[in-house]
Amino acid sequence: MTPSEKSNPGEPKLDSAVNQWLGNSDVLIVGGGAAGISAAIDAASAGASVLVLELASTYGGTTALSAGEIYIGGEGGTPAQRANGFEDTTEDMFNYLMMASGPNADESKVRMYSEDAIGHFDWLVEQGLIFNEKFIPEKTIIPESDACLIYTGNEEAYPFSSVANPIPRGHNLAVKGDVGGKQLMDTLYKRAIELGVNFTFDARVLTLITNSKGSVCGAVARIDGEECCFGTEGGVILCAGGFTMNRAMLEKHAPDLLRCNEFLGTPGDNGAGIQMGWGAGAEAINMHEGHVTLPFYPPASLVEGILINDKGQRFINEDSYHGRVGYFAMQQTGNRIYLICDSDSFERPSEFSGIEIAAAAETIAELEAELGLAENTLQNTVAVFNQQAEKGEDPLWHKHHKYLKPLKTAPYVALDCSIDSAFYPCFTLGGLNTLPSGEVLNPSGECISGLFAAGRNTCGLPRSGAGYSSGLSIADATFFGRKAGQSAAARRKNDLFG
Repeated sequence: MTPSEKSNPGEPKLDSAVNQWLGNSDVLIVGGGAAGISAAIDAASAGASVLVLELASTYGGTTALSAGEIYIGGEGGTPAQRANGFEDTTEDMFNYLMMASGPNADESKVRMYSEDAIGHFDWLVEQGLIFNEKFIPEKTIIPESDACLIYTGNEEAYPFSSVANPIPRGHNLAVKGDVGGKQLMDTLYKRAIELGVNFTFDARVLTLITNSKGSVCGAVARIDGEECCFGTEGGVILCAGGFTMNRAMLEKHAPDLLRCNEFLGTPGDNGAGIQMGWGAGAEAINMHEGHVTLPFYPPASLVEGILINDKGQRFINEDSYHGRVGYFAMQQTGNRIYLICDSDSFERPSEFSGIEIAAAAETIAELEAELGLAENTLQNTVAVFNQQAEKGEDPLWHKHHKYLKPLKTAPYVALDCSIDSAFYPCFTLGGLNTLPSGEVLNPSGECISGLFAAGRNTCGLPRSGAGYSSGLSIADATFFGRKAGQSAAARRKNDLFG
């Protein structure tokens, strides 16, 4: 997909200008993805009437298109972690997530999630999701089996391994292949229906509705060509996705992402929810950040190779998570990126990676010439790497010892991981600034009455492409979606009985 759809929600509509209300609910949710339906489940469980307005013709959002990985652990570990000998402490998870979230980490959100992640895992199971205890220790992206537990981040890679014990926290549902997201959303939707949540599909929300005090009290949606107004007593929860599909917003806020060749999301990831928040006075933060990946593994043997830029120099420890590799590939000058392997480490990359052989030669010098690199650049890089690897060391980049092997067996191969040829997908990580409980904040740090948000509409747990771990977005959306649903339902109760 390419970003093309534009969206420009206007200023909020005043309730005094509403001629007719089509409906009213305790909690009104914009978006039927993981965040929206999780919010709906907990709001309905608290006794609130809930209406979800969804742009598409069905539920699921971007999560339904994903593998469905959920990043979770701490508090001694999940059943899958414990069954495989991993005792995951809350502090290890907290320390890892703080580094993974980068310099703009929200410590309060990281702390809340780390301390209640196992409770959230139990909640997921209570909704009907099924996890087994199988573990895949090798580096992979999407398990071909129904295994649950995998490494989905930089847990074993430097510098993350220096601040927290390396623990796998990626949890897949007990399904084979890239279909876990669909099963996750089917399960959550079924539970929401059981709780009496109402859904209106093919509903494009245009703008929010506010009262004379500036409190958000509803939303305007276009349904079957008509503008319909929906009121709410507890508040509106924006769960309408990121802005990956809005080229104008990418050009303004995250222009580096336009170098990618695949934009992950649905047409609903057009930034409309963020713009509605702006219209109500909200602050958006971290808008320049995104997740970019270079899926150069599996097979795991390719991690034994070395990644170089157009100067013939390494720029990262190759055992890093593929998202971190993609992030730092984007930081290099020019587009050319190569993975250098010898015959012992070389295997064909997966077909979906888009990675082809750029050159092959009997010596590194010949490979260097084939690639058009400056003389002695690649030769010196390989010589230094081999000298240190033979001693089991990598003082420049600290690659993990289990992937640290000298490249000495001819022939040598250069795999083309260049930004303009290999597969570089992305999505945005910036959004509305919220409290952990879901309230949307204005630039002064004050809550906007009646407005909540969760998921990629917000700047949540994952905030740095350099530290992103697969499963963080679904973990963030489901966990903080629940918090927003609880807060909106509680606000309705306070109004009734306060």
